[in-house]
Amino acid sequence: MDKSVARTVSRTAGSQTLARGLTILRQVADSSDGLSATEVAQRSDVHRTVAYRILNTLCHAELLHRGEDNRYRGAAGLLSLAAAGHQHLRNVATPRLRTTADELGVTVALLVREENKAISLAVVSPRAGTYHVAFTEGSQHPVSRGAAGLALLAAELPSSEDSDQVKQVREQGYAQTFGEVEANMHGLAIPLPGAGARPAACLNAITLHEQSALDCIEPLKLAAARLLDDLDA
Repeated sequence: MDKSVARTVSRTAGSQTLARGLTILRQVADSSDGLSATEVAQRSDVHRTVAYRILNTLCHAELLHRGEDNRYRGAAGLLSLAAAGHQHLRNVATPRLRTTADELGVTVALLVREENKAISLAVVSPRAGTYHVAFTEGSQHPVSRGAAGLALLAAELPSSEDSDQVKQVREQGYAQTFGEVEANMHGLAIPLPGAGARPAACLNAITLHEQSALDCIEPLKLAAARLLDDLDA
């Protein structure tokens, strides 16, 4: 075989192995009670021997853990891996989110855009009160939906493709929607323009009550301005 062809075949095989490994990692991490090697092989459409090899590699990297029931689950290594994403932004924002959530009595989140998805980097619920809306860090939804999606689009540089809604959000400094991501939920989001290596982001408040969302507009704008100051310090 020609050497250049051999190198191409090798790179292709390596890419396929990496893609399979990442797919299996996500499948196991997303499962509620772990997966067996047989289940992984079936879901990934690979031979059981291949599934075992990939699972063992992921266990060796401490990204997965094999329990006594022979089911594979996410391991502690996933936590540090997840925390590394936009780490500085997340670390600086979390104390500000905590203060804001407690002051407003609503769940507050920091989101960024990755391709066409809005990704929650940090989510903080108020410590007081008996009931509040909550969702998990790492959760995602299409950037075309919800207050956070609109705010993320408005946080980016103006484009000829911007909708009138995005232009309005950029002009007024906030986005407000109802039921676009979660049924019966009011969302309010403030754009956080990017600067240098820092990505565009947004602060998002979620509540069951429209008046609560309206009451959050100015305080959340202030929190966003202070967060930008913190990031630029």
